[in-house]
Amino acid sequence: MSSFETYKNSFPNARLTRSPSGVLEVAFHTDGGKLVFNGHTHEQFVDLFHQIGSDIENRVVVLTGSGDAFMDAISPEGFDFFSPRGYDKILREGKKVLMNILDIEVPVITALNGPVLLHSEYALLTDVVLATPETVFQDKPHFEFGIVPGDGVNLLWPEVIGSIRGRYFILTRQVLDAQTAKDWGVVNEVVPADRLLARAREIAEGIAALPPLTSRYTRIALTQKLRRIIEDGAGYGLALEGISAAEVARSMAANG
Repeated sequence: MSSFETYKNSFPNARLTRSPSGVLEVAFHTDGGKLVFNGHTHEQFVDLFHQIGSDIENRVVVLTGSGDAFMDAISPEGFDFFSPRGYDKILREGKKVLMNILDIEVPVITALNGPVLLHSEYALLTDVVLATPETVFQDKPHFEFGIVPGDGVNLLWPEVIGSIRGRYFILTRQVLDAQTAKDWGVVNEVVPADRLLARAREIAEGIAALPPLTSRYTRIALTQKLRRIIEDGAGYGLALEGISAAEVARSMAANG
């Protein structure tokens, strides 16, 4: 089992604080500003969610971003999409990070402080999703890099908003505004930016007041279907993504 004191300062791209009632807040960031996702954060977040899930003292988890975005910037630094060993690492981390989110056996709230243009599947695996009017959703980087969106967005968007809508969202790189996302069941509440964290904390403290086993086992009961979806499909989707990355590498070599 993890202890908060042993891991709270271990993650350079996640600022962790915990209230006396056990509400853990996790703010993604790069140098204190909005997160720039890269291969290092891809690896880091696997252990981040594992440590959170292993700490029995966490009663509720709140995920949020920093600056004006939840997650809208990505860098190729630290990624190796184009060699078998490099992509093997991406595939293993990509599967594990999703299961580690589901292995957080307490309710999880996402407070989306702005655009979510990549890894929106993280939010879709949580139990309560709050957004601001400035929040938009899109799956942007996959097609920009020329690769299959196989990291979980392919599984979870059709599950959440329906098969036809979900496939359209991925294939057209649709930009989904906060109100439409709420109407379609992606978002529970749209909250003014200056009230976002206060509302997340209010919901979290209400859940934290439940008996510990009640809140913990309710999260487990509510996520069984999601667990089956990820277990059945994440590896295959990531493998397809890897095949498309190999084709991109071949094309780049031929044109280089």
